[in-house]
Amino acid sequence: MAITTEMIKELREATGAGILDCRKALEQAGGDYDKAVDFLREKGLAKAAKRADKEASEGVVELYSHANGRIGVMVEVNCESDFVARSEPFRKFAHEVALQVAAASPLYIRAEEIPADVLEHEGQIARARALEEGKPEAVVDRIIAGRIEKYKDEVCLLRQPYIRDETITVEKLLSSLIVSAGENIVLRRFARWELGERK
Repeated sequence: MAITTEMIKELREATGAGILDCRKALEQAGGDYDKAVDFLREKGLAKAAKRADKEASEGVVELYSHANGRIGVMVEVNCESDFVARSEPFRKFAHEVALQVAAASPLYIRAEEIPADVLEHEGQIARARALEEGKPEAVVDRIIAGRIEKYKDEVCLLRQPYIRDETITVEKLLSSLIVSAGENIVLRRFARWELGERK
């Protein structure tokens, strides 16, 4: 299939990738738009992984107040340079992360931060629930593993579905920013307060 300028333009507008990358993706995908998007996403994730070891000491602390001051969020997002820290896409990303924290109430940034005793406790709850539902003992361990993964998806910020587009996770949103900025970008920490909530 011949790759047209119109096809390249459409893919570029949707993904933000360069013209040559879009052409290559369409050629690899035999002109299939969806496969080309997947190809660019995979390439982007690979680029993001290469940048992960770069020092990220610039950035921004984003503050967000929601529901007439009933919920407050503070998020620190870091990058490699002051130039990127001042850019509109970076600032917008930091704000979107603050909105995500306000709306989805994550407890951790990534799954590795969940304490072992918390995972063990979730496993015990999942086991009791599975046995109470009458599940056969042979499949209980798989059910527990599945429920623990679901728990991680709910409480880990990077694994949560992005509130504006549930087809992608916050981690994929971050990866696409890393690719477009050409720098390592790190979600360093966050805090969320809700009026009347005791920690």
